[in-house]
Amino acid sequence: MLRVISYNLRKNHASDELVELAKDAGIDLLCLQECDAAELPETVGHLHLADSTKGNRLGLAMYYRRDRFTALETKAFALKKSMHDRMLAPAHERLIATRLIDRETGRNLAIASFHAAPLTASNSLRRKQIHAAHVEMLSMGGELVTLMVGDFNYPFFKKNLTEQVNKTGYDLTMSDSRTYTRYKVFRGHFDFATSLGLDITNVETLPRGKSDHMPILISAEYL
Repeated sequence: MLRVISYNLRKNHASDELVELAKDAGIDLLCLQECDAAELPETVGHLHLADSTKGNRLGLAMYYRRDRFTALETKAFALKKSMHDRMLAPAHERLIATRLIDRETGRNLAIASFHAAPLTASNSLRRKQIHAAHVEMLSMGGELVTLMVGDFNYPFFKKNLTEQVNKTGYDLTMSDSRTYTRYKVFRGHFDFATSLGLDITNVETLPRGKSDHMPILISAEYL
């Protein structure tokens, strides 16, 4: 079983909640969006920092369990830019992925933290970003087991997104309740997971903290 938490920190406002999230010893990985890389600690509870983006105002980061995984490499990727990105430069890199060996099973896998273009962009652009992110993850080591979690900024027309993701061999799994509630018109499931070679048994929305997003906890088993 893999247990992964994804959390958008809302421009680092919720950073002081990370230790509490990592108190559960069964958490294997922690994937962050909108964090301040310069302020990130090397460890959060039993989790160790794999890496973070360096050129982003809204950073991405990945933590993992050293007692279970060997981290082989971590890469950050720039994806197709929206007009918002070009004008305000919130995020040059919208994907950070770590290639790992699960020493409990011998499995080779890639886990990624993803932050799609904001709501000012089109769903078409976000779909292109998702597809490109999947390609980049596979480029890290061939036919890996992959799990990409994060803020997809995709509140509407998810049936079409699911169909498009399924066509490429991936599964898309949403959480048991909505993950974003800051604005009435945009309430919904913004944070979810795409996967390859995994059975996502549950995606749970965790209690709200200081962020406008709620953390999600993904539980998965290898196929």
